[in-house]
Parts: sequence; structure tokens; C-alpha cells
Amino acid sequence: MPDPSSRPAAAPTGVIHDIGYQRYTGPRLGRWQVFGALYGHGLRTAFGLGRSAKAKIFPWLIVAIVVLVAAGATAVRAQIGEVVLTYAQFADAMSWLVIFFVAVVAPELVSRDLRSGVLPLYFSRPLPRADYPLAKLAALVSALWLLLGAPQLLMFLGAAFSTGDGWRGTWNELLDLLPGLLYAGLWAVVFASIGLLVASLTGKRAFAAGGVVAVFLMTTPIVGTLSVMPSTTVNELALLGSPSTIVQAVGTWALGDLLIAPGSGDAGNQIGGFGPLYALAALGLVVVSVVLLLARYRKVAS
Repeated sequence: MPDPSSRPAAAPTGVIHDIGYQRYTGPRLGRWQVFGALYGHGLRTAFGLGRSAKAKIFPWLIVAIVVLVAAGATAVRAQIGEVVLTYAQFADAMSWLVIFFVAVVAPELVSRDLRSGVLPLYFSRPLPRADYPLAKLAALVSALWLLLGAPQLLMFLGAAFSTGDGWRGTWNELLDLLPGLLYAGLWAVVFASIGLLVASLTGKRAFAAGGVVAVFLMTTPIVGTLSVMPSTTVNELALLGSPSTIVQAVGTWALGDLLIAPGSGDAGNQIGGFGPLYALAALGLVVVSVVLLLARYRKVAS
């Protein structure tokens, strides 16, 4: 009987080859770097940067329109010597463009990720679930503020160089600009929080865009109905019926003459003594929208 120890050893069934891959030895970026990357990517996405030419058409068309309006207002002011559109009025005048900008950009920021199913990959990294929607929200707020604020800076530069009062005139112009920029920020925060919440509810961009437009435009008839009611109190509270008119009411209360444009009518300005209530309503809209947005991403891809 052969000795078992004399049997040949079995051939190896596998082997590990060293093909030159090395371990990563550089710095490991943490939570805030991931947040910043998401924010930067979202801001670029809002304006179609780094994407196809088709993705750039709509956002840059909107940019071109607001810049042309600002340039036109500046040119007319330089010719006639009178302010035809204040900085705060500019934000109001461009609000309808903001609605469509949000309707297109918000689905690009969140609906695409929902549809493609990449959220589990995001959340597999050191990224808390709350950071993803907050980064997208910050990107959309920044994009909207740039959309409304940058043309105001153009108007300021034109007015500052055409004023005949020297540094005093430039300083007064700056004091008019700052409320306009703050008002543009209010538009950006309210519209971005609501628009992103609506867009996060579906992975289909067409449905998301339609939902955003519906929320902002289909609530407007409510304001019209309440404004013609026989009760003065109801008339003064009518602007609570739509997010857009809530923002306008806050601006009317906070900015006064800086916002009242010729031919705007009394309905948009008669808020009585309910200005603080409108400010609380705007704050409540933002807080509720952000809380619901965070709750949405606690459940998605879980």
C-alpha cells in the first residue's frame, strides 16, 4: 500500500497577481467636502454648466431676458434721469420667470437622481441623509439669488456711473440696492424650498415641472377670489392664498415705497396691519417645506 505522504501535492486552484494597484494614501475628505461637492455640482447643473448644449438653452435664455430687462431699465434711466424700475421692483417684475426657472431646474437637481436610482450610492458614503437635500436646496437658492441679484448689480453700476452727486449719490444708490438684494433672497428662499419639495416627490421630470408650476400659478385665482370678498379683513388677508403674493406682501410691508410700482393697483398693496403675519407666513412656508423635504429623504432609498 503506497504511503500517503508520498502522494504529489494538489496543484493550486488560484493565485493572486500583483498588477501594480496601490492603496490610497492621500487625505480622506469628510462630510463637508462631500456637501460642498454636491452644492457645487447642483449650482452648475442649475445653469447647465458641464452638460450638453440643450441643457443650457433654457437657463441661459432666462438669464438673457433678466439681463436685457436690467440693461433696458438702466439705459432708460440714463436717458430721462428718472428711476423707472427700482431694485426691489425688478425682483417682482421677474417673478414669473423665476417660477419657470424653478420648474425646470428643481427636477434636474433631484428628480433625475430619483429616477436613475443613484441615491443609495450617495448615502453609502459619509453623507448624512439630511445633507443631500440641504445641499441641493442651497444650490437652488444660490442660483435663484444670482438670477435676480446679478442684474440688480448691473443696474447699480449703471446708476452709480451716471449719478451727478459723486460719492454721495453712489452711497445712496447702494442703500437702495441692499434692500433689493435682500428681497431677491426672500424670493429665492421661498421659491426654492417649495419647488424642491414638489420636485422631490417624483422621479419624472415632466410631472415634477408641472407640479411646481401648478403650486405657484394655480393658487393665484384664490387670491383673486378673496380680494373681491365684501369683508375688508378678508381682502387684506387675500394674499395668503399664494406663495408668490405672500412674498410680495412681505416686500410691501418691509420695503414700502421701494416696491410700489406705478400702475400696480391697490390690491397688491392693501395688507392693512397684517404685515407681520405675512412675514410669519413666509417663514412658516420655508420651515414646513424644508422639514417635509428632510422627511422625504429619510424614507427614500432606505
